Formats: sequence, structure tokens, C-alpha cells
Amino acid sequence: MIYQSNSIQVDYIEDGIVEFKFDAKGSVNKFDQQTLQDCQAALNILHKDENLKGLIYTSGKGAFIVGADITEFLEVFKAPEEQLVGWIKQASDVFDCAEDLPVPTVAAINGYAVGGGCEWTLTADYRVADTTARIGLPETKLGLIPGFGGTVRLPRVIGADNAMEWISTGKDHKAADALKQGAIDAVVAPDKLRMAAIAMVKDAAAGLLDYKTKRQLKLDPIKLNATEQAMSFNVAMGMIAAKAGKHYPAPVLAVKTMQKQATMSRTEAVALENQHFCKLAKTDAATALIGIFLSDQVIKGKAKKAAKMSTKAVNKAAVIGAGIMGGGIAYQSASKGIPIVMKVINDNTLALGLNEVSKLLNKQLSRGRIDGPKMASVLNSITPSLSYDSVKDVDIVVEAVIENAKVKDIVLKETEQNVSDDTILTSNTSTISIDSLAKSLDKPERFCGMHFFNPVHLMPLVEVIRGEKTSDETIAAVVAYAAKMGKSPIVVGDCPGFFVNRVLFPYLAGFSMLVADGADFIAVDKIMTKQFGWPMGPAHLIDVVGIDTCYHCVDVMSEGYPTRMAKIENDPIALFYKNDRYGQKNGSGFYSHSVDKKGKPKQDIDPKAIEMLAAISADKQDFTADEIIARCMVPMINETIRCLEEGIIGSAAEADMGLIYGLGFPPFRGGVLRYVDTMGVANFVEMADKFAHLGEMYQVTDKTREMAAAGGSFYQV
Repeated sequence: MIYQSNSIQVDYIEDGIVEFKFDAKGSVNKFDQQTLQDCQAALNILHKDENLKGLIYTSGKGAFIVGADITEFLEVFKAPEEQLVGWIKQASDVFDCAEDLPVPTVAAINGYAVGGGCEWTLTADYRVADTTARIGLPETKLGLIPGFGGTVRLPRVIGADNAMEWISTGKDHKAADALKQGAIDAVVAPDKLRMAAIAMVKDAAAGLLDYKTKRQLKLDPIKLNATEQAMSFNVAMGMIAAKAGKHYPAPVLAVKTMQKQATMSRTEAVALENQHFCKLAKTDAATALIGIFLSDQVIKGKAKKAAKMSTKAVNKAAVIGAGIMGGGIAYQSASKGIPIVMKVINDNTLALGLNEVSKLLNKQLSRGRIDGPKMASVLNSITPSLSYDSVKDVDIVVEAVIENAKVKDIVLKETEQNVSDDTILTSNTSTISIDSLAKSLDKPERFCGMHFFNPVHLMPLVEVIRGEKTSDETIAAVVAYAAKMGKSPIVVGDCPGFFVNRVLFPYLAGFSMLVADGADFIAVDKIMTKQFGWPMGPAHLIDVVGIDTCYHCVDVMSEGYPTRMAKIENDPIALFYKNDRYGQKNGSGFYSHSVDKKGKPKQDIDPKAIEMLAAISADKQDFTADEIIARCMVPMINETIRCLEEGIIGSAAEADMGLIYGLGFPPFRGGVLRYVDTMGVANFVEMADKFAHLGEMYQVTDKTREMAAAGGSFYQV
């Protein structure tokens, strides 16, 4: 054995041919600081080995290398920028050392080779992949650029235009596509991969392949003249800047980096990459996006744990009700391979549900995301029925009838009488108490909430709502089912609005108070989208959700939290509701709504709405952007903190991911609580105190004030 550690094994496999195998003790290979040190130690030995003729890189895992160890990033990135440059240079030097081995090298890629894993393969002279391989550089999704030489080597391997597309989007690519673009040199069956790599490195060592010329291309400037460079990079810059927007600096800086590197040698180019990587590492956007990745891992980890703990496997499901939600739930379950019964009360309702499924499948088919056999498989996995006999053998039932407590009580009771004793019952309710619904059931321990968000196929979040009598086994099974459906489940406590809607309401109430005080709702929408980063402003959101729905939510929330969320005078939502303006669903609300020539929703300023609001609001006044953001966001932040303090939500990570996945909270801010940490808890308290006179929604909790005084935060890194 030439070298062995907990992450790599390096040894001769044939005369002069060495296998450098990545095989970490954990479930995947990744570049943590120890692995990089191990690689450098092994490379130092190999550089001095006079018997070495060629080398192949392989993996002992199902994936080649999944990238750097992101769990180390936030702590490392706290270091001063100069120190950080030294850290990333030390890491990228290891990759340069691999590229500079005095013999030909071949990377044998199986499964994922992404991030640092992709960058390691680029140090090799040749890359052969099996048919399962996927390769890419996703760093911009974390607010970064590749830091181990990716911005230098990829443009020289696949061309500047392709490299800019790869790096700016952060997408990974199938082996066949990577082959077409020149990122890999051959694709073989999985069982042929190692032998193909050995054969390739032998050919190079024998002089049958000119590896030195191939390597030199990665060491020299890009072979484009000044005009070609200007056209290529400037066109890409404009397109990428427009798509990324001002809140996501990484894609644009990636292009600028590659443009400057084009005339540089590898040494100069890698040094520039080091500097720009560290510049991005110190941004709030990178901290937020890395935080999202880590928080997502928390949710996924809990779902995996639930699946292991669950004593009830969900192999067949049922949905009661077949509107847009019921049809969406049926589609999602069936598309993930879990057969589902769609039980309704009449043929008309059944047709609605099946039409929803058909619409979703046809859209996927037209976009080439599924083929005919897959479409048929999904349809065959959905059993339409008018009879309760069809649900006798299912493992779980999702009730998705109208949002009416009496109707839900009747349906749940009937369902319980027609399923097996161990069938789990859930309700897709957004507002009705799980404990109140459980009162009509004989086995409340096998009942909980399962709140999907509309549209089901697009929204990743599912709130699993624990009732007072819900068993741990039931929660585990429902979380596992949601994850199996491809969703991100979070467990929340039972209270008015549960978590997401409870937190959303104060945001909308803050907006309503702002409008009543004379703010221009159009200006508010613009600031909350363009400056704060929401996908739509509060007025637009209310129209999309439905003004009638929001009006009824006001009743629920004001009853649940009478001192904090009482109805306000001159409420614009109540005004529009009483004048039959329900938003997008009937074409008029804050805006007028229609569809464009392509059938896409379109909104326009409605003079009638402005006139109606003027009659109930204070005289029009201009609020600063900071005032608008604070008056909308402080109530949402305070309510999120209260939910965390009350145990309605289990952790800061789950709270933040719930709002990102359920409401579209701006990802570059990392979630509500990460946003507070970024500004500083003390600064948040100071901001909130300026508006405390507006009511309890704006008043911070005692624990928040204590945290601010102690210099605390919601996250430790």
C-alpha cells in the first residue's frame, strides 16, 4: 500500500499503474479538510515515485465525490478574508498538485461528481464515466463560485460558452450530455468502468494518447482572440445578470472571473479564483444559501429518521375529495410510485380530479419530462372510486374536502368506519384545529394534519400537524410518506393557522395597516419584491390566495389571537370582500386580473381599487423603503419567534425552511431567523421598538430582548 487513510487508499494494481481510490468511512466521499490533507500527503509520495507510469482515480462509493464538506463552510468563512484566501489556496494547491503528476491520469466517474468532485476529475487528463454518472459545479447555488480550480479548468476543457452555462446555472449533467460537450471522454456500462479507465491510462502511458498536449490546454490561456472573448463573455454577462438579479452576485462574478482568467496562465487564474471565492464567501447571500442547504439537511435527516422509526409502511394511499388539491395529491403520490385511491361522492367531482391529474401529466409530457409509458404508469396507479369499499385496504387516507369543519367531521368519521384498524387518517386542512377534528374519531391517536400547499406538484412543503392525542408512530409514518412523495415535511403543533399560515397572517395584517395608514399598495408591492425579494408583493399575494379566503382567515386568527391579531378598522381585505372582489379567481381585487395571449396570468393596475381604498384610508403618504419593509416583516418575524418559543415549530432550521418552501421567502436571506441573525438580534429589537406603538404584533418577546442583550443568535454558525 502506497498510502492509506480513513478517506483514500492508494496502491499499485498493475505494473506501473496506480489506483487512487476515494473510499471514506461515511456514506459518501467528500472533501473535508482532513481528506484534502490526506490527498496532499499521497500526492507528495506519488510525485517522487520513479516506478509510476499512470494513475486512475476511482470511488468505493455509489457516487464518485459529492463535493466539499459544506458543514465546515460557515465556521471557516468567519475568518478574515486574508486568512480565508490562504485556506482556499492551500486547498486548490492540492488540485494543482494532482494535475501536475508526471504521468497520465484518468478519472473513473460513477454516480455524482459534483462541486469539488467535478473539479477533481478536471485535474485528470482523461475522464471516463459510467452511464449513471452526473457531473456539474453547483457552487453558485450556495452563493459561491468553484474554489478548487473549476473556473479555470472547465472553460479550457469544454469551451468558455459551455462553462459559463454550467457554472452560472449550477446544474448537473448526465453522462451522455457531458460527453457531447467534451467534459468527459468516454461513457461505458458501470461494470466496465474500472477496466476502461485502466485501458485508457495504459494507452496514454504507451504514447497512443497525447495526454501532454491535452493537459497543456488547461495550463495555458484560453485560445480566443480579443474579439471572440468580448462577444462571448459580454453577451453571457448581460443574460446572466438579468436572470440572476442583484440579490445573487455569484453567477455574475463567476462570468467576470472567467473573463479575466481567459488571458492568464493557470497559476494566475487560480489565484484570481481564490480571491473571488473568498469575496463571495463573506457575503450575506452565501451565508444564507449555505444555511438553507444545511437546514434542508436537517429536514431530510428527520424524515429519514422517521422512516426508520415508522412501524407503518405506506404502500397504498387514498385521498378523499378530488378538487385541485385532491387531484394534485393523487398525482404526486402516483408519480412517486405510491398507488392511490381517489374517492369522491359523485361523477362530476371525480371528473374534476382526473382532469387535474391529466392536465399535470400532459404538461410534463409536452415538456419532455416524462414519456408515454411513465404517463400510463401514473394514471394506472390512481384508482377513481365512488365507494368506501375501495379504501378498506389502504395504509393512509388524506381527507381533502372543502375547508368546513362540519363537512370534514362527517367525512373523517365515515372514513374511519370504512378502513382497517391500523389505517392512518390525515386532514389536508389549512386552518381547522386538528384537536377539534379528532373529537369525532374513535382513534385520535392515528390522526393528524397533513397540510399540502397549492399547487401541490410545485410546492415542496408539507406541514404534518401533531394533535394532542396523535401518537409518535402516526407522525413518523406520515412524515415518511410525505418524504416518499418527494416533499419536505416539517412537524408542527396544533394552533390556529398552524405554523406557516399563523406566521403569514401578521405579515398580511401589517400590510393592511400600512395601506389603511395611507401607503400606496403598488409601491409596497414593488419594494417587497424588488428590494426585499419576495416572489410577489403582499397585495398580489392576497389576490392570488383569494380575498375571500383571506377574509375567512381573519376570523380564525382574530379568534385565536384576540389581543395580537384583532380585526382592524378600515381593513382593505374586508372592503374588497364585501364588494365581491375576490382577487385572481374572479378577476378583481387589489389588481384586475386576466390572461395574456399565451394563457399566462396577467395583472394590471385597477383605478377602481385605488378609488375604493382612498375612501377608507388615511391621506396618501410616502413611506420609506425601510419603513415599508419593517412594517410588513416585523410582525412575521415576531410570530415566527413566538412559534419557536412555544414549541409549535421544533427548530430555527425547520422554521426557516417552512417559510422558504411554503411561502417562497427570499432564499438569499436564508429564512426569517437567519435574516434576523444576519442583521443582528439587537438591531432587530431596535427596529421593532420603533413600531411597538402600533400594537402587540410589533412588540418583541421578552426572550428576544434577553437574547439581544446577551448577544445571542438563533443559529450557532
